[in-house]
Amino acid sequence: QGTILPAPNFNPIMDAQLLGGALQGISCEKDVLIDILTQRCNSQRLMIAEAYRDMYSRDLITDLKENLSHHFKEVMVGLMYPPALYDAHELWHALKGVDTEEKCLIDILSSRSNMEIFQIKEAYLMQYNTDLQQDIDSETSGHFRDTLMNLAQGTRMEGYADPSTAAQDAMILWEACQQKTGEHKNMLQMILCNRSHQQLWMVFQEFQNISGQDIVEAINECYDGYFQELLVAIVLCIRDKPSYFAYRLYNAIHDFGFHNKTVIRILIARSEIDLVNIRQQYKERYGKSLFHDIKHFASGHYENALLAICAGDTEDY
Repeated sequence: QGTILPAPNFNPIMDAQLLGGALQGISCEKDVLIDILTQRCNSQRLMIAEAYRDMYSRDLITDLKENLSHHFKEVMVGLMYPPALYDAHELWHALKGVDTEEKCLIDILSSRSNMEIFQIKEAYLMQYNTDLQQDIDSETSGHFRDTLMNLAQGTRMEGYADPSTAAQDAMILWEACQQKTGEHKNMLQMILCNRSHQQLWMVFQEFQNISGQDIVEAINECYDGYFQELLVAIVLCIRDKPSYFAYRLYNAIHDFGFHNKTVIRILIARSEIDLVNIRQQYKERYGKSLFHDIKHFASGHYENALLAICAGDTEDY
């Protein structure tokens, strides 16, 4: 359900040649970059980068960085990273920037599978020669940190569901929302970070039966700050990932006066996974298409690049 699919009749040598011409002319031909890099899947883009290196003895990412600027550069360069390295790159900047970007940590770590987290940690270590969990430990704090550390282990059970313990877990979650002690917070995050998705579906149902309240409402009432945001993100991603990302995009576009980093990161990261579903959810929930809202807030080649990744149906224009 991605918007970017492998290009048919793909020729990496021809693409590399066109990119070379676009980047090395007197003025950079940005439309050519958009036409090629947003219309090839990630593995094809990596093959183009290889052909480019063979042809010009230069690194394509370096040339993009040197020739482009601002948010347009972020989009074009972001497209050139393999998915795990892109996530690692975003996490590193979120942890090591002037201010820690908690929302980026939440988006990535609450939504990735065990395998994806394993690959991100490997990429992080290779790229930055440091351990992701150590950096989370030193740059965040409290129960927010503990929950991130738990997610970053990538040890969630997979496929397993046990109806007999679902009510028990739901009771623990309910008590954790009432008592709010350190020990209860630990139990809460342990259940949300380690039980399988199938198990948690049952737990959330049982929670509703016991408390008469939806788990998200209960968390919002009982907790606050980034700990609360992270717990809610975990629940929402377990229920419906495209819906979660539609909500995050809407907030990034409307609440922060267009939070470029968030919009770029979600569009690139989900472009080959579920961006079509995210678009559908966005339109259903907010009445306007994602395509329409990007068009309204972004401009120039940056806008064109985002719209090309987002793609869209004719009525979205």
